[in-house]
Amino acid sequence: MIRTAFAASTLLLAAVPVSAQSQQEALDARYDRALAAGYKALMLCGAIANAERNGAIRTPESVEQWELTGIQAPLDAIIGTLPHEIVRRPSGQIAHVAVRWADDMPPRIAANFGPETGCSVLPIGAPEDSSNADQPLPVAAKPEAKVPGTGTLSAAPRSKAKAPNPLDRVFASALAGQYGDGTRTTATLVRFNRSGGGLVEQSSYAPGFGEKTPQRTWSVAKSIAATLIGAAVHSGEANVADPIALNYWAAGGGTDPRNAITIDHALRMASGRYSDTPGNRTDALYFGGSTIDETAVNWPVLHAPGTVFRYANNDTLLALKGIGQWLSFYPPHLFFAKLGMAETVAETDIRGDHVMSSQVWSTASDLADFGQLYLNDGVLPSGERVLPEDWTKYVSTPSGPQPDGAFGYGAGFWLMNRSDDVPTDTFAAFGNRGQYVVIVPSRGVVIVRRGEDPAGAGFEIAAFTRDVLAALPTK
Repeated sequence: MIRTAFAASTLLLAAVPVSAQSQQEALDARYDRALAAGYKALMLCGAIANAERNGAIRTPESVEQWELTGIQAPLDAIIGTLPHEIVRRPSGQIAHVAVRWADDMPPRIAANFGPETGCSVLPIGAPEDSSNADQPLPVAAKPEAKVPGTGTLSAAPRSKAKAPNPLDRVFASALAGQYGDGTRTTATLVRFNRSGGGLVEQSSYAPGFGEKTPQRTWSVAKSIAATLIGAAVHSGEANVADPIALNYWAAGGGTDPRNAITIDHALRMASGRYSDTPGNRTDALYFGGSTIDETAVNWPVLHAPGTVFRYANNDTLLALKGIGQWLSFYPPHLFFAKLGMAETVAETDIRGDHVMSSQVWSTASDLADFGQLYLNDGVLPSGERVLPEDWTKYVSTPSGPQPDGAFGYGAGFWLMNRSDDVPTDTFAAFGNRGQYVVIVPSRGVVIVRRGEDPAGAGFEIAAFTRDVLAALPTK
């Protein structure tokens, strides 16, 4: 009987009218145009507004050259055909970016809601006047740098290498695209301890980029999210062994198996949940204007939590739900201020939830401050501890199910414990289009590489790490 039913259902599938297939194709094509418009609006808004927040300049032409080329199909072929408009407030600040995609629908809107939350893409069909363009925005408050030991909230003072040194050749090779065919490096930065004391930082930038130019971190944001969770654990507000236990899961009378998912499971990409997006795509949330609650947290489980690795944006967003109450009192911008990351912005969905699986804008130097926190075992230069004593070990330990491939996985961080000639304690934050923050505790080194690599082009981060470490003094 089972075989008969299966055969019958197969015949039904085969008998779907051609008109229904063509209708679905038309719907998919229309949706792709809407997504492409949302992608363009959000990227233009984020790149330009966040740069201007820092006192830097990004032009639409620059964003179109870097961020809006080489993206995933089919959006790549659509984006360049869509007209855009940048609307500014009387103060000169960006109010929103509008991108037209259909004659019978409003343009896609990415609205700039302020210096602490940046731009959010509005849902498909949202009216253009919903961005509050007539309302002034506050100016971002910059944390005051103080002398270490007197309550500083910034990173330790560092000198910048001026004279030619072996790193110059490595940086030049990266900027020339020699660490992967088609790769496009926008920034390289290395920070290390100089013999005799003090931090040395050396950086290099592609034309049009500089110290104050933020770029989207993409999945480096996952490691930043894991760090915020560490801060919540240190404060006593969370424990990684705690079930995430969302209220609407608990409402099922204890029958919902998702109640067994812990923060640790989600950080280790081992929630066991399903989603219908291939790979690590979250298009409806990232570019369609849906919310985290609508699209990221309610997928059903297919595997017992903690047994199967599946890299997913949704798991990081779920892990943050486990500290949701703490985040409402201590949002990311306050934590960034503590670290001296004054040029970093975590953007939100339209309901105010931070999309910290991807949507953070940061500079190379701020990301080095982020990596430095781990070299300092979660302690600020002032002596204040902001992460638990064992947090570095926790995020860099492969205690959960592991991915196939060249890299292992800890809790919100990738592990370079399988890379030849790279110290086995090396762990890193990886992001789409070539974003990397590599932390090498045994060498006291942080390596940052920013890029806008086209889809399919892979930057050889292990080779770059080896060459950087070989160019640095060993003492």
